[in-house]
Amino acid sequence: MTMEFGRRLRLGLFGTSHGPEVGVTIDGIPAGTPIDRAAIQADLDRRRPVGRRLATRRQEEDLLVVDGGVSDGRANGSTFRAHVANTDVRREPYDKLRDTPRPGHADYPARVRYGEAADLSGGGIFSGRMTVGLVIAGAIAKGLLRPRGLEVVAYTRTIGPVDAAAPEGMDPAEIARRSREHEVGSVDPAAAERMAEEIAAARRAGDSLGGIVEVRAYGAPVGLGEPFFDSLESVLAHAYFSVPAVKGVEFGAGFASVRLRGSEHNDPFVFRDGQVRTETNRAGGILGGLATGMPIVARIAVKPASSIAVRQRTVNLATRQPAEIVVTGRHDPCIVPRAVVVLEATTAAVLADLALVGGFLA
Repeated sequence: MTMEFGRRLRLGLFGTSHGPEVGVTIDGIPAGTPIDRAAIQADLDRRRPVGRRLATRRQEEDLLVVDGGVSDGRANGSTFRAHVANTDVRREPYDKLRDTPRPGHADYPARVRYGEAADLSGGGIFSGRMTVGLVIAGAIAKGLLRPRGLEVVAYTRTIGPVDAAAPEGMDPAEIARRSREHEVGSVDPAAAERMAEEIAAARRAGDSLGGIVEVRAYGAPVGLGEPFFDSLESVLAHAYFSVPAVKGVEFGAGFASVRLRGSEHNDPFVFRDGQVRTETNRAGGILGGLATGMPIVARIAVKPASSIAVRQRTVNLATRQPAEIVVTGRHDPCIVPRAVVVLEATTAAVLADLALVGGFLA
């Protein structure tokens, strides 16, 4: 079993939700690259549930431990390895459900694929806990991209029925600032309160909610990406769908483009400050799999969390009889707010890898 991604900046995830640790190995970080541990820790803290009224009660410190690949604060050309410890682990609720696969989880297909010995406590390797490694890698990738003028930001666009888009012209620093003022991650204060109310109502009902995270990347060099199988959309979508709970991805106008004619969907080219740009950005900053110089815009649909305290129908694999379960333990009623930094990090890792492949970071 391998959990690796990337061509030049190659990531490998390791650990399990309730094992001793989770983390990442990274090959391909250019030697001499500064490794900002404080920036990595700040992003890990954004992912943590601690301090969030509306998240899981699992209290992990997620303190960064760098095991190798760094000398005097810089990448030394060898494999980078880092992890965080799993300290607040409770296996009992999962042991009780061993023979009754949880609806919405990977329990059943994983047991068939890997056998009864597979460690699926807390979701095992299929848990959102594994995204810790993505966040670490993304923080390093952002450090590679930022000196080249490329910024990646993400925010909560939708939770349940509440939707609030950041204005197209909003500065990325402003998006980042606003999205971090409220735990749900919205840039609109009024919408953030409505989103929080929806999540709280779902929690009181023992249920969960999904939503949409919007990611924007500013300053991508024109031509970034590769045609066909390694197009910007292809590689980003591949990476997004690797994140647990992601069920849909669109770029630019996305699915709404099917209701437009070509004359409405095409983005007219113009000169702006001496640079070729487009008047609109329905293409989401990508044409033919290559960056156009406009902001790359992606929206990622995150399903409702599957662990809910509502009675659900399943089967007992030992008795081969119908069964009902109520999933207990500590779970997020909505994982969208914590997915914001994960999807931001995933985007940065992909862009850094493609920039290295294309020679943009040489």
